[in-house]
Amino acid sequence: MADKTVRGRFVWHELMTPDSAASQAFYAKVLGWKTQAWEQDPSYSMFAAASGPLGATVAESTQAPHWIAYIGTADIEEAVRQAQQLGANVIKDVTLIDTGGRYALLADPQGAKFGVYASDAPAQKEKAPQRGEFSWHELAAADAAAALDFYGQVFGWELIDKHDMGPMGFYYIFGRNGVPLGGAFDRTADMPGGPAWVGYVRVKDLDKAIQKVKSSGGTLLMGPMEVPGGDWIAQFADPHGALFSVHTLKADREQAKAAPAPAAAPEPAPAAAPAQKAAVASKPASRKPAAKSKAKTRSAAAKKKASKKKTAKKKTGKKKVAGKKVGKKKAGRKAARRTVAKSAKRSARKTAKGRAKAARKTQKRAGGKKKVAKARKKARRAK
Repeated sequence: MADKTVRGRFVWHELMTPDSAASQAFYAKVLGWKTQAWEQDPSYSMFAAASGPLGATVAESTQAPHWIAYIGTADIEEAVRQAQQLGANVIKDVTLIDTGGRYALLADPQGAKFGVYASDAPAQKEKAPQRGEFSWHELAAADAAAALDFYGQVFGWELIDKHDMGPMGFYYIFGRNGVPLGGAFDRTADMPGGPAWVGYVRVKDLDKAIQKVKSSGGTLLMGPMEVPGGDWIAQFADPHGALFSVHTLKADREQAKAAPAPAAAPEPAPAAAPAQKAAVASKPASRKPAAKSKAKTRSAAAKKKASKKKTAKKKTGKKKVAGKKVGKKKAGRKAARRTVAKSAKRSARKTAKGRAKAARKTQKRAGGKKKVAKARKKARRAK
């Protein structure tokens, strides 16, 4: 029978950090979270995804920055008691908060920290993690199989599957009601720190998340890499050193790849085929569209007529201009002819006058010669 209580669910997350304001700004940029003050204590600033609050920052400068995941339970006293019997250490005993809920902080038998939370409110319906929410929780343990046995007894988790990773050992997948919640593996000797939980936040675009982490002062520790099933992950350290990871579902990546490219400019529609034209013509039209169509037709005809008139005027104007030019050319030619004729008359007159003068001179010379000849004859006779 399915367990519909909060037992074994990851219900809250707290970030222990020396600078709450800077951490809030970092995660807001990288994961899109909003910040929200708690009504009972405004100094307790919460992180909120689109679905609502999911965690908060706690000012802490005495220990290395880290995230703590809280696991739900219906009976917190019994859960803490059982955890202690199995070897867990209590860091902070059961504490009542103003909302009526209670919490406690523990370290499992191998040293990984976790929180326990119980609320008087009824359990909400369990849903698949949405974007911006914690979607996976991973435990790096000294002995993953033993660790999962511990959590299974306290919170009812079950082993769903395990994958052989060769020299690295097995990767164990745990969950509740047959639904996977996270994984566990044996940490290697070269991994810094000790056994710890790391939360994964679901994001839409893994590459963009990586770019935002780097540009905001975070460090990429591993990835991006594909995991069994087709999902992709990447692990980081925030600017203060707290570890966290992001997770992109296979479906999100496929959807991003299948997204259509930006639409190109539409091509001109081809001319309708005869059958299409006939079909369009045979469709009954309402009166208003018909009236609009007639008005448009008349308007188009009037515009066409006005355009023809303008064209005709332009042509007439061009003809007049051309006629004036032709007239000017003809007038120029007539003037030139007149000038030539006048010049020819003047030249002829001068020539005639010259000839007349020359004739007169010739006559004078001829008359003088005759006189001289007569005089000579008279002189001879006198002798």
